[in-house]
Amino acid sequence: MTRVLQTALLLSCSAAAVAGAPAIPTRLTPPAGAKLLLKTHATGAQIYTCKAAGDGKFQWVLKAPDAQLHDRKGAVIGQHFAGPTWKHEDGSEVTGKAAAHVDSPDAASVPWLLLSATHHTGEGAFAKVSSIQRINTKGGKPSAAAQCDRSKDGTETRSPYSADYYFYAGG
Repeated sequence: MTRVLQTALLLSCSAAAVAGAPAIPTRLTPPAGAKLLLKTHATGAQIYTCKAAGDGKFQWVLKAPDAQLHDRKGAVIGQHFAGPTWKHEDGSEVTGKAAAHVDSPDAASVPWLLLSATHHTGEGAFAKVSSIQRINTKGGKPSAAAQCDRSKDGTETRSPYSADYYFYAGG
């Protein structure tokens, strides 16, 4: 590698680190022209239900998230629940549908996602959201110790998780 290329690469990586920009895979990029509205950090659980898989086996199926959304100072500013839906403390809500996913760099964690908004309620922070990214996930997959078989059919398990959610408008 040439000295010029090494320097350019170092400057590029340094600029991203200084800006605090996570390394987000290209597949999870919101549409061109989308503007970042809000960054939140979620803590809570992914809820799974044990169900028959159709081949006589049983598996954990995602039922819903149950998480609190926090601002940069750690204050709770909203909730994340079935839909998937995000509700801001101002009463606005956005529901989304997965548009793309990438496995988390942490194999024990739920995938990173790009979601497209499908429904809005109320006026406020989430009223104009068009895309949502879920990145930097930690946990959230069903525990390997949580058995799912015929005797557990219909039971639920909660898997603790955290993630960063970025909300975008436009694009």
